[in-house]
Amino acid sequence: MKRLATAITVLSLTGLGTTAVAESHVDPAIAGAMKARQAHMQLYAHNIGVLGGMARERIAYDADAASAAASNIAALSQLDQSTYWPEGSDNSVEGSKALPAIWENLDDVMSMSEDLVMAAAAMEDAAGQGLGALKGAMGGLGGACGACHEDYRESDD
Repeated sequence: MKRLATAITVLSLTGLGTTAVAESHVDPAIAGAMKARQAHMQLYAHNIGVLGGMARERIAYDADAASAAASNIAALSQLDQSTYWPEGSDNSVEGSKALPAIWENLDDVMSMSEDLVMAAAAMEDAAGQGLGALKGAMGGLGGACGACHEDYRESDD
């Protein structure tokens, strides 16, 4: 009986070891870059969620909170993201939604990045100036984010 328990334990541990190796087949540099860019996008999403909630009047407008969220987005848009996008980190890797077209159209992606910087600056100027100003800047910000996602991010559908 003790041998059976030992055999089951050994087989179980072997199975866990195999699973860990199978899951770690992604180059650690690529995995790290993906985690960094996903965290960056989550920070965008969080702050845009605050502004969007206010614009839709689901969250009470608060000039200080709107200004803080807009400033966060503007700061994020200025960060150097070049190391987040190594070749081989596209949607062929589990957990990535980046389409291979990103690496085929870097000039377009860079142009869209500039559009985001400009839209984020416009939101930063508008967010604390009242609900109407915030609503007026949402279209540009949402459009800048959405344009890149439309062409270069795998759909959630």
